Amino acid sequence: MKKWLVNRTNPEYVDYISRIASVSPAFAQVLINRGIKTPDHLHAFLNPAINRLSDPFELPYIKIAIDRIREAKRLGERILVHGDYDADGVTATAIMVEGLKKIGIDVHYFIPNRIAHGYGFSSAGIEKAKEIGAKVIITVDCGISSFDAVSTADSLGIDVIITDHHEPMIRAAEQQSRGPQKIEDFLGQSRAVGQYLLPDAIAVINPKLLNSSLITHHSSLLSGAGVAFKLVTALFENNINDVHELFDLAAIGTAADVVPVIGDNRIIIKEGIKLIQSGSRIGVKALKDVSGIRPDFFKTSLLYYVLIPRINAAGRIADANDAVRLLTTKSEAEAEKLAKWLNDLNVKRQEAEEIVYNEALEMLQKIEISGAIVLAKEGWHPGVVGIIASRIAEKYYRPTFILSAENDVAKGSARSIPPFDIHSGLTQCSDILKRFGGHKQAAGMTLKLEDIEGFRERISGIVLNSLSEEDFVPALNIDAQVNISEINLRLINEVASLEPFGYGNDEPLFGAKGLEVLQPKVVGNNYLKMHLKQNGCRLNCIGFEFGDMLNTVEDNALIDAVFVPIINEWNGGRYLQLILKGIRLATG
Repeated sequence: MKKWLVNRTNPEYVDYISRIASVSPAFAQVLINRGIKTPDHLHAFLNPAINRLSDPFELPYIKIAIDRIREAKRLGERILVHGDYDADGVTATAIMVEGLKKIGIDVHYFIPNRIAHGYGFSSAGIEKAKEIGAKVIITVDCGISSFDAVSTADSLGIDVIITDHHEPMIRAAEQQSRGPQKIEDFLGQSRAVGQYLLPDAIAVINPKLLNSSLITHHSSLLSGAGVAFKLVTALFENNINDVHELFDLAAIGTAADVVPVIGDNRIIIKEGIKLIQSGSRIGVKALKDVSGIRPDFFKTSLLYYVLIPRINAAGRIADANDAVRLLTTKSEAEAEKLAKWLNDLNVKRQEAEEIVYNEALEMLQKIEISGAIVLAKEGWHPGVVGIIASRIAEKYYRPTFILSAENDVAKGSARSIPPFDIHSGLTQCSDILKRFGGHKQAAGMTLKLEDIEGFRERISGIVLNSLSEEDFVPALNIDAQVNISEINLRLINEVASLEPFGYGNDEPLFGAKGLEVLQPKVVGNNYLKMHLKQNGCRLNCIGFEFGDMLNTVEDNALIDAVFVPIINEWNGGRYLQLILKGIRLATG
């Protein structure tokens, strides 16, 4: 059961914003909830124009990186772009490769295999650089904790430029995280920058290093693809016209990594969706076609639920290098072949995911759930454990760690709930872990099989000490309480102006009380369909996976409801409809 939280503001202030912004009171409340309280701020938010992108030269060390890249061009040196196998890393790789090719660099790329090489910049990437004779390695979406690999590359005369957005190592934690290695040895491979310890690369470009006084347009929240896009943009002296064709790749990577859809990220996704809809990139168009997306129609949800899972499928159960090929190819035949391959891989990924998910649920029925969920089993496909962690965390509302065991080692992924910083939690367990890295809400880790029980006890204790009982109850955050009569085309159009939606800019939820239920029935795949009536106004509504609530919402019952209003287009007609997100018997 979720708790319902209604955001309320002084009615006079809501009326004031409604008047000065010329919007409905319900939408004024939505804007206030997002911190939008002036006409100028409203205009900027509803018009995420390219000219509002932050200056890439604000990122520390980016000028050093550009100078080294230009030197490589002058000397005719080969550059290796080292990516990551998820959709953010794949698109970041494609962005960097296309940007470097455009200025005449001899560029190659390498993405590690999840099973053969593991995550991040390591010896496998260095071997690839040696094989092709590269003098420079540019990492994208990885490298921030690759101290050993950077040191090894340097000893071989290979310069490394790191572009990443993951959490840098905090200096206070370096001794713990390195285990038995002497701290003196470790410091020889790194350099201290403020509170962080960084690999001793030519340049480390990471928005997390921004001084708070320099942050504009939320540029510290960029994805790996966003950071790569910034470096390429800087290479072209911040001339957006020269890099405009890369917005689609940056949008996919930004959406895939679930960074807040505000500031630069919002501009990137909005501009990128225009390119995706236009079909200008052969590989993305082929992927849309094979996925059954109409060529004349594209919306943000299709990015999250259709394109990104297919791009991710390559790195999860095959080789992500071919996903980069799809995104960079100029051949329609090759694009069609690779898109079909990715589509087929996604089906296999779904099959593997269901097996692991069902086994995880069986395990959970036999244990008592404490602060955190930690599950491990031999044979679980390492490519789907992150998805399983997300599903389990959402279902049980606990920080969740899903590990695939092989021999004496367990590798896996973690997903958190909003109140808990999972990267901070892992830092406090660094003496148990062989390796870890990630964000506040998602991370990866490796540990010895024999240490799993100790890790479970430690991380559960950290979670319980960090959170209150209230934190373990998921919430429906309702933007505004409305009457049914306020749901109209104007409000729906106003809500649409907030797109693209995503993490940090969720689709608004509205709530209404004392609604009369009319003609409830279960249709389709456990969908609850009915009409809701209030003060003579009546609207059609549907709740996906709400069929089990039929006994609660008998005909003429009074309920409270949380919903998203939409325009449903069906058989040539258009009508208002409510998509249910929560219902309960009326509380008065």
